[in-house]
Amino acid sequence: MNAVAATPLLAELQPSCRQAVEAIRQLQAAAKAGVLALVAPAGKLDGELLETHQFVAHGYAWLSTYVEALTQLLAWAERVDAAGQLGELEKLILQAAFGEYLNQIFGGIAMSQTEIVRPADFGVDSATRHRLETAPVVLLRRAGNSEAVRARIAELIKDGHYGEMGLEDETLDLVRDQFRRFAEDQVVPYAHEWHLKDQLIPMPVVDTMCQLGVFGLTIPEEYGGLGMGKTAMCVVTEELSRAYIGVGSLGTRSEIAAELIRLGGTEAQKRHYLPKIASGEILPTAVFTEPNTGSDLGSLRSRAVKSADVYKVTGNKTWITHAARSDLMTLLVRTDPETKDWKGLSMFLAEKPRGSEAEPFPAKGMSGGEIKVLGYRGMKEYELGFDGFEVPAANLLGGVEGQGFKHLMATFESARVQTAARAVGVAQCALETGMRYAQERIQFGKPLYAFPRVFGKLAWMAVETMVARQLTYFAAREKDSDRRCDIEAGMAKLLAARVAWSNADNALQVHGGNGYAEEYPISRILCDARILNIFEGAAEIQAQVIARGLLGGRN
Repeated sequence: MNAVAATPLLAELQPSCRQAVEAIRQLQAAAKAGVLALVAPAGKLDGELLETHQFVAHGYAWLSTYVEALTQLLAWAERVDAAGQLGELEKLILQAAFGEYLNQIFGGIAMSQTEIVRPADFGVDSATRHRLETAPVVLLRRAGNSEAVRARIAELIKDGHYGEMGLEDETLDLVRDQFRRFAEDQVVPYAHEWHLKDQLIPMPVVDTMCQLGVFGLTIPEEYGGLGMGKTAMCVVTEELSRAYIGVGSLGTRSEIAAELIRLGGTEAQKRHYLPKIASGEILPTAVFTEPNTGSDLGSLRSRAVKSADVYKVTGNKTWITHAARSDLMTLLVRTDPETKDWKGLSMFLAEKPRGSEAEPFPAKGMSGGEIKVLGYRGMKEYELGFDGFEVPAANLLGGVEGQGFKHLMATFESARVQTAARAVGVAQCALETGMRYAQERIQFGKPLYAFPRVFGKLAWMAVETMVARQLTYFAAREKDSDRRCDIEAGMAKLLAARVAWSNADNALQVHGGNGYAEEYPISRILCDARILNIFEGAAEIQAQVIARGLLGGRN
């Protein structure tokens, strides 16, 4: 690797980045005005027009995500600087991220492999773009993510240090270290075999996670949990997902169930279920999606009819993770047959016996079958059928019908922050896996890592993983501060999922043909990364949430 002087910007980097943020926020405002002219010509957001101009509206969501991502990366650099930890690597990560994202903001942001949104799509004319391309923006665009910068980043990360986290919390640093040790000892050596054999994560691993407090991490102490915040949840989830996304996702169902009960349950339901979820005595699963609904949960057809002191459930559910081995279903069904939308939905805490391999669904009135999937295999996916399955009336969440969709919406922020953290963990895993292979694989008499097209990929992967991480931490801190963060959570999930897929794809490319062989872990990581752009709200749904929120009044 032949690194040259990386940059003329280090001395003025943070002021330049601050001025660049001011410029792109003005561009964002101009874009918003252009989009509003299309989707709210009368001053109020029009749903039909929003759908008609979906490309531009979602493009605005992506633009806003980039603006927030750079804002939070700059805030990270300033925190690290205040702590005396802003070294050359951190400066170069900041610089490269600004250089690349500014180029995309002004030149075109890829919303997918086939959709690129440009300033002109928002009605931002060339005169406005040129006015906002201030001297710091021009300098960062030209030199921020140069070949020399990537070479120097590659030199600095080759020992496995990818930059300071900027958490400013010794407890969180200790938590990260604890879970990294657990993951390295009990997950990393076995994860690929679990994937190849399509096995459930072994119960001894789950039991250790119980002892470590994974399932009660954010449950209040009065209900048997650790009472930690969403930022701690992100740290734990990232480390577990870095080892294997299945292990990182084991806590997702507990997080959703606990959040549902904590926010919407009766006091009796909280006292009964939260301690059992926290201890791992109960393993929950989320039973929401149906074969013909996908993200359109308001059109659910499965029904629950009250008969004396029980509800009898009939209908079908699909894409239910960890369904066979779970003990409790958070079950969303329609209790008012006269409704056709979200208003008639109710949430139940439906207990069931834990299944076995021989009999995965032993409950009366319930059946199920496995859905074979490419990745994300450690908990398995299932289709479920209900035919008179009984749930005690006392297990109606909150004790009131018709509140199910409201209950579920209250969990989306936490679930999406947690999914963003899973994506960051997978992105980090792909980066480290690609790095090891690039350093160990010898071609043409030297390691692959010596070649610019290889080390350049890995350098950018390190930069963008940090961007996604800091945006995720920001969303978690907003949640911990009891501030509404549906937009911030959506942004974190949107960007982090793309970064995970990009990192996995690039790491596989570094492996060459070997990456396409099942025996190499990167083949698993690629399959695992792909789901992140789909579940907990597909990328298009995240963009819709962000666009509606920002265009409809939140700013």
